Amino acid sequence: MDKYIRDPGKITEYIEKWLASVVEKAGAGGIVFGLSGGIDSAVVAAMAARVFKDRALGLIMPCHSDPADVADALLVAEHLSMPHKTIDLSPVFDVLTSAMDAVEPVSDMARANVKARLRMVALYGVAQSTSRLVCGTSNRSEWEVGYFTKHGDSSSDLLPLLDLLKCEVRAVARFLDLPESIIKKAPTAGLWAGQTDEKEMGFSYNELDRYLAAGEGAPEIVRKIEAMRAKSAHKRLAAPVCKIEF
Repeated sequence: MDKYIRDPGKITEYIEKWLASVVEKAGAGGIVFGLSGGIDSAVVAAMAARVFKDRALGLIMPCHSDPADVADALLVAEHLSMPHKTIDLSPVFDVLTSAMDAVEPVSDMARANVKARLRMVALYGVAQSTSRLVCGTSNRSEWEVGYFTKHGDSSSDLLPLLDLLKCEVRAVARFLDLPESIIKKAPTAGLWAGQTDEKEMGFSYNELDRYLAAGEGAPEIVRKIEAMRAKSAHKRLAAPVCKIEF
């Protein structure tokens, strides 16, 4: 995968300057982001710590989550000496999904997506109250195939990693000297017990990155990627607007 990876030092320098510029132009006091214990949020956290110091805030937002993910999020925060707070969304989730079930039984996937949307609500609530911007952590590999929750983790004010393949995120994580356990951790959205990105997608990030970077891949993998791309196209677009033309 090395041939698809741009220089991680240059990437880091470029993104950090961009982050500072976007926040300054917005007149914001800093950024707030979800600290999940995964590599993407860890990379955003590391860059934010370097650029904004105590003006960056990581929110750990368990929602019936694996305690190991919370421990990993705390590990990253402590490794970076980063300001962080925890908001347990489990009670809110229980009340909301119970009310929804009373109207119509909520599917497992819809129930999982509620978690991502509750995290978005919490992030924007804290951001608005502290004059910060919400910083997203999605990367290009996830974005291209729609592996994100619409109006959940896709909702943010800035997306610093959206031009990076997953393999590039890993390279930047190593450049930033993040804990090896975070870098090697199986990527997961933490939506249910035992869930991993690659298991759910049906192919590895290396296969996805190779196709996105060079258009190469086994025919069955390419078909899966293109099918996910087509099915999720609406998630990357603004809502259609009815134009009255008479």
